[in-house]
Amino acid sequence: MSFSIQAGRPAVRACESAADMADAVGELYSSAAEDAVLIWNLVPVRLSFGDDLATLLDDLVPLLENVQREDFSGTDVFWGSDTFSAEWVISREGDWLRLRARWHSTLGNYESLLTERGDSVVRTPAFVSEWAKVLRRMVTDIEAGPVELEDDDIFVRAKVLLTD
Repeated sequence: MSFSIQAGRPAVRACESAADMADAVGELYSSAAEDAVLIWNLVPVRLSFGDDLATLLDDLVPLLENVQREDFSGTDVFWGSDTFSAEWVISREGDWLRLRARWHSTLGNYESLLTERGDSVVRTPAFVSEWAKVLRRMVTDIEAGPVELEDDDIFVRAKVLLTD
């Protein structure tokens, strides 16, 4: 597979309440916690839970909802964290998704190598399943807290994705 994610099990800090899921994730995981690792055509890219994934959440959950729709044909996504910045053009090709990326910054400065490796192609269910690993980790840790969210929209939607 040219696209996969290792979610890991980062240490969790106490968090009683947060504005939304992204804020809760930023509070729960320190910058020193274990990172998730996205594998793009055999190149490992670290994603910090407390910084990168917290920043990506508001775009990630709608993206995963959209790629599963029958009428989905494609979209552009900008991942805008300090240590994971990229533009992805995602297009459907039958049961597959083609991910074309323009890499701006990654932990480890792998942008040139990632660009050299080219597009990543993955079956739609596998793409959703890989991202679900990190969503499951975050949802589980928020529920275990338990963390009270003022705005639980993305959290509820993430839970729905995990039950599909």
